[in-house]
Amino acid sequence: MSETPVSGHGLHERFLRGLALAPSRTAVRVDGESLSYEAAHERALGLAGALLAVGAERPRVVAVLADKSPTAYVGILAALYAGATVVPLNPRFPVERTRRMLTVAGVEAVVADPVGRAALAGTGLALPVLADGGSAAPLDAPLAVLPSDIAYVLFTSGSTGRPKAVPMTHGANHGYFTLLDGRYDFDPEDVFCQNVGLNFDCAMFELFCAWGRGAAVHAVPPAAHRDLPGFLAERRMTVWFSTPSGISFIRRMGGLTPGAMPTLRWSFFAGEALLCADAADWQLAAPRSKVENLYGPTELTITVTGHRWSPETSPALAVNGVVPIGRLHPDHEQVLLDGEKESAFEGELCVTGPQMTPGYLDPADDEGRFLERDGRRWYRTGDRVRRLADGELAYLGRLDAQVQIQGFRVELAEVDHAARRCPGVWNAATVTRPAADGGLELVLYYTGERVPAATLRRALAAELPEAMVPKTYRRVAEFPLNANRKVDRGRLAREAAASSDGRP
Repeated sequence: MSETPVSGHGLHERFLRGLALAPSRTAVRVDGESLSYEAAHERALGLAGALLAVGAERPRVVAVLADKSPTAYVGILAALYAGATVVPLNPRFPVERTRRMLTVAGVEAVVADPVGRAALAGTGLALPVLADGGSAAPLDAPLAVLPSDIAYVLFTSGSTGRPKAVPMTHGANHGYFTLLDGRYDFDPEDVFCQNVGLNFDCAMFELFCAWGRGAAVHAVPPAAHRDLPGFLAERRMTVWFSTPSGISFIRRMGGLTPGAMPTLRWSFFAGEALLCADAADWQLAAPRSKVENLYGPTELTITVTGHRWSPETSPALAVNGVVPIGRLHPDHEQVLLDGEKESAFEGELCVTGPQMTPGYLDPADDEGRFLERDGRRWYRTGDRVRRLADGELAYLGRLDAQVQIQGFRVELAEVDHAARRCPGVWNAATVTRPAADGGLELVLYYTGERVPAATLRRALAAELPEAMVPKTYRRVAEFPLNANRKVDRGRLAREAAASSDGRP
């Protein structure tokens, strides 16, 4: 029996809910320009009409190649209104990477701002480009979609260096946001930050949590992080979302003083490990905010676990000073694998449930990432976790963060944790580089005060086995961040390797 459209299951219908709740309120604000729900809706209908007029058939896949701007936000809505799959891309990525992503996703039309147009021109691809509705007739209403239709495609970094295309369905997103509606009390009075890049899955959390409740979304310019309390106060911002890496920068800028961010009601962190010290400082700075540590790969629809920070109970549950990631969402199941054997205590987290992707666009990328077990398909996250006594999960790190040094199994997160306990060290990131004997050796990068290497080495040697004590120590003002504002450990490892043979 063929599938039929189901009212309320399209991702764009989150925006229609907000339109009904707060038609004249702000839907999105970028710098000094604001669009109400009514205005954004009308512009999206117009642009959707133009997309449908591109060819004989409606484009099935539409890229949004734009900086954070009204064009980008309306473009995402317009693609969804046109019944297409939207592919948000960063126009400032290397040209060859952009060309590859446009090709792999099968993009048939592009919504672009001037920066995006220049990026597209550099790819050499001849694709229709739009920025507004032009003279085309606008749609009367968004087109219906099936729960199994693909709402968006996002790209994650692949182990081969080739980005992997992850399609996510309207049905998976409907289930996800329905669950969040029950968990959080967002309303039209809320003001959400839009902090992460639009090509990052957490942007979908920011946009569609807000739009489903008639709340406002404000794009956060990079300069705002230098005086975040002032920016939040000026915008009366109530919902914050970022990767944990941003906390240390805000601390250095003086933004984490007690009570500095009183308007926040909710603060969410995802994308990498959240340290207890950072969560505690953020909670003091935002005393009226509930703080949550969220976890989930793109392949499981944005986030699939959550732990609500409690100064009284969370530190005791932490492993290596990292806030637990919580329990899986309802209707999902987990298996922990130690090698290929199931473990009741610790191992690679494998998940099955309604938020799982149907598989990568390139079936070759599925190899090694999915597990067939008990007649069901499971996604292998590549993350090592520990099941805690209360049933929550503690994040231990990536499988590839476990290395062999002199035959000794070393957890890089454990070295980081020990280093953070050294006086003067704020945060630490341990990487490996080739050693003279043909093996590996550890290099510790840290932020904070300048501490003599001999002092750090003695402190760590008193706590860790010799094989786990780094050979080299490097202070940095701040860790390099990748495009998704996570600590770029790959770059640190490359720098460490380059210096091992005398190169700067």
